[in-house]
Amino acid sequence: MSEREKFSSGGKWEPIVGYSRAVRAGDWIHVAGTTAARADGSVEAPGDAYAQTVAALRAIERVLAQAGATMAEVVRTRMFVTDIARWEEYGRAHGEFFREVRPAATMAEVSRLIDPAMLVEIEADAFSPRSR
Repeated sequence: MSEREKFSSGGKWEPIVGYSRAVRAGDWIHVAGTTAARADGSVEAPGDAYAQTVAALRAIERVLAQAGATMAEVVRTRMFVTDIARWEEYGRAHGEFFREVRPAATMAEVSRLIDPAMLVEIEADAFSPRSR
């Protein structure tokens, strides 16, 4: 495997659980499941599926920038949602970030996330050649 670079959000759980917010392996960047959690552990916009999706996507955008990539290079997203009936709220936010990019995307309902206030968790994969 080519060189591996890890990126942290600074969250307290990363060293405890043993994960990185994102990992760049060569031209690929893999972003771990990202929620609307704030640095202090509280959840942004409780009850608001749209706002939580926007917050998660902004966090993904920030870590991609740290890794030298943009949202335009995202090729795959996975959205884990706690209420699929609210798909339009999650989808509207996703569309605002990816309307032109149109990555392969999945939205799947899960029974719950790690904090009951969390409504959505998003993973992303980007292809971003280092030699641009």
